[in-house]
Amino acid sequence: MSASPPGVWPEGYALAEHEELDSTNAEALRLAAGGESGPIWITATRQTAGRGRRGRSWDSAQGNLAATLLIHPERPLVQWAQLSFAAAIATADMAAHFAPQARIAVKWPNDVLADGRKLSGILLETAGPMLAIGIGVNLAAHPTDTEFPATDLAALGAKPPSPEQALARLAGNFAGWYEVWRKDGFAPVRDAWLARAAGLGQRIRARLPDRERSGVFEGIDENGALLLNEGSRTHAIAAGDVFFG
Repeated sequence: MSASPPGVWPEGYALAEHEELDSTNAEALRLAAGGESGPIWITATRQTAGRGRRGRSWDSAQGNLAATLLIHPERPLVQWAQLSFAAAIATADMAAHFAPQARIAVKWPNDVLADGRKLSGILLETAGPMLAIGIGVNLAAHPTDTEFPATDLAALGAKPPSPEQALARLAGNFAGWYEVWRKDGFAPVRDAWLARAAGLGQRIRARLPDRERSGVFEGIDENGALLLNEGSRTHAIAAGDVFFG
């Protein structure tokens, strides 16, 4: 699903390209503070302080994609987090195009996996009326010292696209899903995410800030919370880290 032909830059979306930034999300927040109304994609060939969820650093190797979309979502603020699922679908479909031989899946809450290893991470941050959706994709290289194993398109045996090629397809994919979400809400995005979900119906571990739970991954609810069945009760988990097995 795309608002424009695959690989064609979506109409109405601006692009700001940088050789080096501290982080594309940080630049997006600066632009928002300066009155930028978007939608605009920000990219950097190199990030010196890329970051992921929960204050973690994000390694941005040469040849990988580091990009952030600054947008004013046309739905209530309480629903903005749902766009992380739209971004994951868009990223997964981009990866599947360039690595059709790989098993591409989405991992709650906002990662993309390839053959069971982390290929991409997504970070949402708000700035007043604006939302920054940061997306990092391992195209040509990946870190080796992560708790959850990582990979990249080259390691999967695919010819990695340039960051510009990857972003063009990703931006088109996201524009299509954004329109679905804006017009029809979260339900169709939720269904599409579940169709790509890793570990659905299997036992998982969910690491929460104060404890760890294990059970069967039943899906996500109408707000995007993970549904974990522990046998006698199903819990809705709003935030955490998921591990399989």
